[in-house]
Amino acid sequence: MSATLAKGQNGPLATNDVVISIQLTAPADLSALLVTERGKVRSDADFVFFNQPSGPGVNLLPGQPASLAVSLNGVPADIEQIRAVITLDDANSSFGRFPAPTAIVSDSAGNRLYEYQIDGLQSESIVIALELYRRQGAWKVRAVGQGYAGGFEALVTDHGVTVDEAPATGTAAAPQPPAYPAQPPNYPPPTTPAYPTQQAPQAAPPGSGYPPPPGPGYPPPAAGYPPPPAVGQGYPPPTQQAAPQQAPAEISLSKDRPVSLQKGQRVTLRKEGGAALTFVKMGLGWDPVRSRGMFGNRTVDVDLDASVAMFAEMNIVDVAYYGQLTSKDGSIRHQGDNLTGEGEGDDEVILVDLTRIPAHVTSLLFMVTSYKGHTFEQIQNAFCRLVDGTNSAELARYTMAGGMRFTAMAMAMVYRVGSDWKMEALGEGFQAKHPGEAVPQLGRFLGAK
Repeated sequence: MSATLAKGQNGPLATNDVVISIQLTAPADLSALLVTERGKVRSDADFVFFNQPSGPGVNLLPGQPASLAVSLNGVPADIEQIRAVITLDDANSSFGRFPAPTAIVSDSAGNRLYEYQIDGLQSESIVIALELYRRQGAWKVRAVGQGYAGGFEALVTDHGVTVDEAPATGTAAAPQPPAYPAQPPNYPPPTTPAYPTQQAPQAAPPGSGYPPPPGPGYPPPAAGYPPPPAVGQGYPPPTQQAAPQQAPAEISLSKDRPVSLQKGQRVTLRKEGGAALTFVKMGLGWDPVRSRGMFGNRTVDVDLDASVAMFAEMNIVDVAYYGQLTSKDGSIRHQGDNLTGEGEGDDEVILVDLTRIPAHVTSLLFMVTSYKGHTFEQIQNAFCRLVDGTNSAELARYTMAGGMRFTAMAMAMVYRVGSDWKMEALGEGFQAKHPGEAVPQLGRFLGAK
C-alpha cells in the first residue's frame, strides 16, 4: 500500500530500483536533473530528457506520459539530488487549467511506494514534482511541487545545463529572460548598496533557487506587490516608522545560564572565555491554539514554516526553506518541515556553520511564515532559541508574548560586526504566507543593525 505525501513531506526508500511516473490529463514531458550539493549539474550529461534519455543511474522510459527508471546504486556519489520535472507540451497553457497532476514512486515490480498530488498550481507550465535525495548515507523521496515561472530554458540553465538554442518541439516554453542576471558563485559583495536601506531588497535570480515560485493557492504577484503595510496593522510604513526604543544592554552568553532575550536585545556569539561559536542551531517552535466547540476542543490546523534568508548587505543571496533545505554554499541546513507544530521542543531546526558562511554574506534573518494564512493570534508559545551545535547547550531564547494579526514573523537576525557574529531578537510581524512573499519586506530589519 502506498503512502500519500503532502508538499514538503519526505519518506525513506528501502529499495534500490525505483520508477517515477506521473498521472495528468494534459500532454506533458518528464525529465530529470541530477544535481550536486550546490544544486547544479556537473555537466549536460546530468540532464535526462526526451533528446537525451539516459544519464548516470537514470533512464527515461518511453510512453505517454514517460517515466523515469532510477537505479540508486548507479547514481554517482557526488550527486545529492535527482529532481523530477514535469513540463506541459503547450508552453502557453498552465497546470491551473487541468486537474492536479500526481507523481508516483514505485518499485521495480510496479508496487506503489509513494503518491503525491501536486495541488495549488495556477499559471505555471513547469513544476519540479519531487526529488530523490541522500540523507546520512540513505536515499529518501521528498514532495516538492515547486512551480517554475521562468520557462523551460531558464529552468535548465539555472541548474547549470548549457542550452545553445530552444528545443525544436513544443515541449519547451519560449525562454523568458531572468529577472536579474545570474550571480556567479562567490561573487564579491557590492561596493555600495543596490538601493537605499529604506527600500526592500531585490529578489534573487532564478538560479539561486530562491525565491520559490508561487506555491499552492498563491497566484503570481501583481505589479506593485507587495503592497505597503497599512497604518494600524501593527507597524507604520517605513517612511513613518517610529524610531525603535533603545534596546537593553548587550549581554554575554553562558551555557550554564541561558539568556532570556527581550525584543531588540543583542548578544555576541562567543562562549565564556571569549571563544567564538562556530556551529550553532536555531530552533523555532510554536503551538496551535485549541478552540472550544460543540463537540469538544479542537486544534486549529496551522502550518508554519521556518526559513533563513542570507543577505550581502541589502542584497538577497540565498534562502534555506522547505523547498530548498540546504543553502547553495552548504553552510546552512534546514532539518525539514513540520506541518502541525504539535509536540514538545523545537518544531523546526536550522543548522548554521558560521565558519562556512561566505565572506560577502553579512546577515542571516530567521523568520516564520504561515503557509495557510493563519495569523499569530491562532498560535501560542512561539519562540526561537540559539543552541551551541557542538554540545547542544541552549545559549539564548526569545519567546514571543501575545498573538498578533500577522501571517509572518521575523524572529531573529544573526549578523557580522567585524570578525564577530552577533544575534538580535526581533519579534516583528508582517504579512506573508511563504518566503517568496516575505523576502521583499525584510529590508527594514537589515538597515537597523
